[in-house]
Amino acid sequence: MNYLFKQGVVLLLVAASLGGCHTKEKEPPLEAFPVHVKTVSHQSIEDTLVVMGSLKAKDEATLFSRVPGKLKENLLKEGDRVAKDQTVALVERDEVGVVFKPAPVPSTLQGVVGRTYLDRGQNVTPATPIALVVDDTEVIAQANIPERYAGRVQLGQTVQGHVEAAPNQIFTGEVTRVSPVVEAVTRSTPIEVRMENGSGKLKSGMFAELRIAIAKKSHALAVPSESLVEGSPFAVFLVKDGKAVKREVVLGIRNDRVSEIVSGLAAGDQVITSGLFALKDGSPVDVVTEDAPAGEQK
Repeated sequence: MNYLFKQGVVLLLVAASLGGCHTKEKEPPLEAFPVHVKTVSHQSIEDTLVVMGSLKAKDEATLFSRVPGKLKENLLKEGDRVAKDQTVALVERDEVGVVFKPAPVPSTLQGVVGRTYLDRGQNVTPATPIALVVDDTEVIAQANIPERYAGRVQLGQTVQGHVEAAPNQIFTGEVTRVSPVVEAVTRSTPIEVRMENGSGKLKSGMFAELRIAIAKKSHALAVPSESLVEGSPFAVFLVKDGKAVKREVVLGIRNDRVSEIVSGLAAGDQVITSGLFALKDGSPVDVVTEDAPAGEQK
C-alpha cells in the first residue's frame, strides 16, 4: 500500500509539472513612448524660395578723359560722394610747345566714387578708364531662378535679402524684372530685385541671400513640418486617449518650419513632433511636454 501510494504521489507531481509547462505566461504591458506634442492652430504661412544673387549699384558710370595726356591729379578718392558734373580728376595734355589748362574729367551721375584706376603721371587716352562712379542709393540683385519655379516668380513680389557683412539686418526689396526665357545651359530664368540701400551697407559686387515669397496664406491651418510622416499621402500622429493615432493629411503651402493642412485635421488637435520613427498606429504614448501652438513664438 505504501509503495502504491508513493508511486501515485510521484505520478501526480509529474503530471502537475508537465501541465505547468504548457501554461501561457502573461505578456508584460507595452511601455508608453515619451512624446512631445503641439496644438494645431491657424496662422500665416509663406512658401519661400531661397536663391543667391550678385549685387550691383542701380547705376554705374565709368569715366573717361576727352583728351589724351597724363593724369595730373585725382581730385576725389574712392568712397567720396560726388555730384553730377563735378570734376573727379584732371588730365594734363602733353603736346610739345603748347600749354593747355588741365582738362577736367566730370562725373556723369550723382553717387559715390567706387574706383580710381590711375596714379598721377600715368598716360591717358580717350579709351583709358579714369574712375568708376556708382549711385548706391539702390542696388540691383541679379539672380537665376530654377526652371521649375519660373512661373511662380512675378513682378512686384516681396524679397528679403541678407548679406554676410550685415548678418543681423534684413534688406527688403521687390522683383523688378523676370526674363521671359529659360537659359538652355543652366535651365534657369534670370531675375532682378531692386533693394533700398539708405544705410549704404549693400555694396556693388557683394553676394546676397534672397528669400522670395512665392506663396502666402494669412489664415492657414498649420502643423510643424517636423511632425509630418512622409508617404503617399503624408500623415501625422495624433494623441487620442493615451495612444498614437495615425492620420493621413493633404498639404498646402509648406516651408521648413510649418506646413499647411488642407484636410485631415482640425484646430485644437494635438500632433506628435518627436519620436515618430518608432511609433505605430495605436502605440501607447506619454506626453512629456505640450509646446505652444504650431507657429507661435514663446
